[in-house]
Amino acid sequence: MRHSERHRTQRTGWLRAAVLGANDGIVSTASLVLGVAAAGADTRAILVAGVAGLVAGAMSMAAGEYVSVSSQADTERADLARERKELDDNPEQELEELVSIYVKRGLDRSLASRVATQLMAHDALGAHGRDELGISDTLAAKPVQAAFASAGTFAAGAALPLLTVLILPTAWLMWGLAGSSLFFLALLGLLAARTGGAPVLASVLRVSFWGMLAMGLTAGVGALFGVSA
Repeated sequence: MRHSERHRTQRTGWLRAAVLGANDGIVSTASLVLGVAAAGADTRAILVAGVAGLVAGAMSMAAGEYVSVSSQADTERADLARERKELDDNPEQELEELVSIYVKRGLDRSLASRVATQLMAHDALGAHGRDELGISDTLAAKPVQAAFASAGTFAAGAALPLLTVLILPTAWLMWGLAGSSLFFLALLGLLAARTGGAPVLASVLRVSFWGMLAMGLTAGVGALFGVSA
């Protein structure tokens, strides 16, 4: 039977990495470009700085996400290996442990015992991994997927401010870049909220506020320490 409900937990891993990557790409690149522009640099220097920031940021995001999620995956594998040994050494104790988990979830002891016995006969490690450790195929750590999602979405987000630099005339660059970047951030917050089932307004305000703060501070630093040509 096909279920009509649309569950979102299967998307939380890649969605988190994708939203984080795109948000960082927009904020960091727009802030960098605004800071360089406020310092009085010409368009070529602004683009060089922006492209360098895109490449460095994408690689940094990929490396950081891969290392972080790999550490999580290593921990999950170690927990499963420990659980496998416990199942080999003390199967009765592990069965009782699973029964206790189901009793705490609301089953009576007789039904919990039958469920635990059947699940352990089918896939003991899978049952304990899922119900005792909280590890399942759906939520398992996937380092390569997370790394590519972070790098790709960072690059996509970072490309938006750079396209704005190419399109806008120099006289409109500062305000146009700030406004377009805030628009992109608000759109990203909207998409993330809709996809993840979160409140839309809170998501939009959150990303817009921090983006505006980052761009404002960076532009201020550029104007303060820059030297106009």
